[in-house]
Amino acid sequence: MTTRAIKSGKIRCDACPVMCYIAEGRAGACDRYANEAGQLVRLDPLTILQRHSESGGELVPFLDGADDWDGGIVADGDTFITAVGAGTTYPDYKPAPFIVASQVDDADMITVVSEGIFSYCGVKVKIDTDRHLGPERAPVRVDGEPVGHVTTGEYGSQMLSLGGVNHLTGGGKKEGRVTCATLLALCNGGAVEMAIDDGSHLIVQAGRPPMVNGEVEERMRAGCGSAVVGMFASQWKGLVDEVVVVDDHITGVMSEHQAGKVIGWPASGIRIKGRRSTPGRYFNVAEPGTGWGGTDLADPLTIVGDFKTGVAEPGRSLLMVSTTGEHSAYYELDDALRPVEKRMPDALVKTIERIAENCEPALCSVVFMGGAGGSLRAGVTENPVRLTRSVRDALTKVTCGGAPAYVWPGGGITIMADVARMPENAFGYVPTPALVAPIEFTMRRDDYQALGGHMDHVTTLADAARGVTGRQNDHVLAGRRRVAADPQNPWPTNRERARS
Repeated sequence: MTTRAIKSGKIRCDACPVMCYIAEGRAGACDRYANEAGQLVRLDPLTILQRHSESGGELVPFLDGADDWDGGIVADGDTFITAVGAGTTYPDYKPAPFIVASQVDDADMITVVSEGIFSYCGVKVKIDTDRHLGPERAPVRVDGEPVGHVTTGEYGSQMLSLGGVNHLTGGGKKEGRVTCATLLALCNGGAVEMAIDDGSHLIVQAGRPPMVNGEVEERMRAGCGSAVVGMFASQWKGLVDEVVVVDDHITGVMSEHQAGKVIGWPASGIRIKGRRSTPGRYFNVAEPGTGWGGTDLADPLTIVGDFKTGVAEPGRSLLMVSTTGEHSAYYELDDALRPVEKRMPDALVKTIERIAENCEPALCSVVFMGGAGGSLRAGVTENPVRLTRSVRDALTKVTCGGAPAYVWPGGGITIMADVARMPENAFGYVPTPALVAPIEFTMRRDDYQALGGHMDHVTTLADAARGVTGRQNDHVLAGRRRVAADPQNPWPTNRERARS
């Protein structure tokens, strides 16, 4: 262990810019490092991924804890040291905590493992619902503090952009603290209550259905109004004389739509209030809301004008339905060509059930997004730009806690990763405020050497699994934990690349 500053019996932690003095038996402000008998101890266990055996569901045998390893050969191809619990590179000049050599399919590989301190980070939240949550660009608040905003909706999903450096560091202390706590909770799978200005109250949790204004959402749309018309046109023909699929964005009208024209659907004489786009597709039929099809409509007939005389006839039928099938009503025209609600025919009930069947369950997805800056890259190589080029050239694979990371094109290393595919409690924080997120860089050994990697700090997989780092030990690991690799994830060391 390196020599540390001592003040009144306390040791100073330099794992982040806060530089806490920690008393014996106490933890620092982040709850991640503690003073144990004068040694700096990393409290979260180092997380080791192991693949399932190919013959069954059991974990490949290696270790069940730090003390169970018998010193035998580690199965390199089935074991991966993640950055979860590894420690940071702060204050920047340090090599990464673990630079691990392994062998995969006879290829020599290096994985550089570090927990990054991300001041420039946030989450993108995808909320599968047809319900309007709030106007685009509206602030999203937690405990009254702005932590993000509503961004563009994407075909049945409402999107939130939360966090970012401006909320973490650009506002008041409370805004930064609440933003950091919100990001940490969401990334670690927790539920967060939030409110959108001029919009809804939400409870959001990764992998769970959203709660909107106290109601649990059940489904996302089968498609926009126009798409639903096309999907079910042939199933409705012969059962009803007109179909209107109500939608906040694109309301579909069967008799005018190209799908209806192609299958010979006759004109009904209906008039729709809204901005007509292409035939059978209408915009702006109503304001956004929590009613029919994501509009503010409680009565769908509000968007129906007078039927055309000479085309419409008494007794003709009309089905109005939302894009999820949640709302539906059946009408027949009276002698004055006014729609009168009637009992829904059983045959039409089945088609509405089919719409609901085609709606996927409502779900919240949380994607971590951050920029891997100087500290992280310097922990990998003495010449950080070479790592950036290696990632861009696909020579280096980036993972977050073993989960695949999408690397944005352009400069820098800007990544996105699904938090639901990472190990439990993969994220931490420092009170600067910033998130602490795991990141791993895996490449062939010769590629690592070529980019100027810290070869003097390379350790074996077996030593890393015991918590022995390749650099001078500046903190002690409290323990290790073994978890099964998520079967959705490609194996982090990327066997196909190792063979090439």
